[in-house]
Amino acid sequence: MQRERSRAKLVAPRRPIVLVVDDMPANRELLEGYLEELGYDVRQARDGIEALEAVAAEEPDLMLLDVDMPRLDGIAVCQRLKMHPTRRLIPVVILTASNDREVRLRGIAAGADDYLSKPFDAKELLIRTTVLLRDRELNKRLDATESVLFALARAVEARDRYTIYHAERVGRYAEAIGAAHGLDAEDGELLYQGGVLHDLGKIAIPDAILLKPGPLTDEEFAIMRTHSTEGERICLSLRSVTHYLPIIRHHHERFDGGGYPDHLAGSAIPLGARVAAIADAWDAMVSDRPYRAGLSCDEARSRLRSGAGKQWDAELVDIFQHLLDTGLQERVARRQLTATA
Repeated sequence: MQRERSRAKLVAPRRPIVLVVDDMPANRELLEGYLEELGYDVRQARDGIEALEAVAAEEPDLMLLDVDMPRLDGIAVCQRLKMHPTRRLIPVVILTASNDREVRLRGIAAGADDYLSKPFDAKELLIRTTVLLRDRELNKRLDATESVLFALARAVEARDRYTIYHAERVGRYAEAIGAAHGLDAEDGELLYQGGVLHDLGKIAIPDAILLKPGPLTDEEFAIMRTHSTEGERICLSLRSVTHYLPIIRHHHERFDGGGYPDHLAGSAIPLGARVAAIADAWDAMVSDRPYRAGLSCDEARSRLRSGAGKQWDAELVDIFQHLLDTGLQERVARRQLTATA
């Protein structure tokens, strides 16, 4: 009896949900039969519109998607999913005729993860779904890891009422600079998230230093400076966030080489760190601190200009000044108010 209890699960394992999208009822029923035998929960949709409605109501773990359907075809559905910020990680398998090379190429271009040829082979279906669902679970775990890091970053801010929402604003400023510099949306998202995480290492800084209501001593400042390498250390073993490491480690480098921790100069400083340095400095200058009031925008802009080419990348400073002219600071503030309302 005790052994039976020890083997019992506190929570029954969840069966993966597979959404089958095909305008032919016979194909849907055939695939549902195969998939249920494999232990999956199956949902059906008759066309692309129904598929998107089904995903909005209950996100599947995998989608099997026919191409030629009324109202909205499978390629368009795949494109919409892969452009969505959270649903883009749903694995999509395109259902296609075995000799339809053009459809396969269009599917790959739309972001499909795999394809399955008609007529369906049960063994091939098993292998492809097993692999994709395993990758899906791994991605979900990586997302969960990132979520913990972002929670830690926000916990750092919560220790000090003067810096609350600072990292969020830094991320938004950095994202805007990147877009104006010509970076694509993916790189913009990296800049935003790197901006949010840039001060993660402050979680290792004692409150007596981090929350000190006045200027730091030389010894205290030396400890504070370790936050960039401490943040990198926290993230080093997490492969899913390695692309943020240059921002976390190098956002206090100076363009003239006088920064820390590695005294990099000019273009040797990673672009993301050069962008984050400006965003971080701007928000710090215009925000109140226990020992001083925030600078006026005019004074902060003057300091940016005087530091261009010395502390910061002059080209990026010019881009940021132009963004301020177009109301960037006000847009970021409105977005923050909306997010916290």
